[in-house]
Amino acid sequence: MKVVAINGSPRKGGNTEIMLRKVLEPIGQAAIETELIQIGGENIHGCRACLQCRKNQNRRCAYDDDILNGLLERLFEADGIVLGSPTYYADMTPEMKAFIDRVGYVAGANGRLLKRKVGAAVTVSRRGGATHAFDSMNHLFQISGMIMPGSTYWNFGLAKEKGEVLKDEEAMANMQDLGETIAWLIKKLN
Repeated sequence: MKVVAINGSPRKGGNTEIMLRKVLEPIGQAAIETELIQIGGENIHGCRACLQCRKNQNRRCAYDDDILNGLLERLFEADGIVLGSPTYYADMTPEMKAFIDRVGYVAGANGRLLKRKVGAAVTVSRRGGATHAFDSMNHLFQISGMIMPGSTYWNFGLAKEKGEVLKDEEAMANMQDLGETIAWLIKKLN
């Protein structure tokens, strides 16, 4: 059993990563393998609508000029996926949007490879826009037939400066609960 977390923030070690690590902590404690993958600030481009993934059906994007193809099998083999992004103008980062579009299309073109996996999203905002960013990431899970666990509140924290999200006690407690729920659900499904 494995859960992969995707960090869409270009700020390594920042608030989004802190929240993702908090979610992964109880999952790891439940003897489920975890992996955190950094895509924010990395070379990843959006879908080019070439439709070759539908034609090729080889579980890969036809474009091999960025990091995506190196990540796909790790996602398809995982039991759960947690997406994390800071809130940029009331939405996710461009790297996360590119990731979601291409992963979703490749997975769908190859027999719905994400179906019945567990999926959760977390986001951090300075003040507003988190609900929309959270909802945008959840669309991948919904269209892919994934199972979305709930927690004690919406999965977002409030912070600006690096590390400030640790002061948001409600967010940290929510991330803990989310991780526990993901671990419980994955064990039930397996």
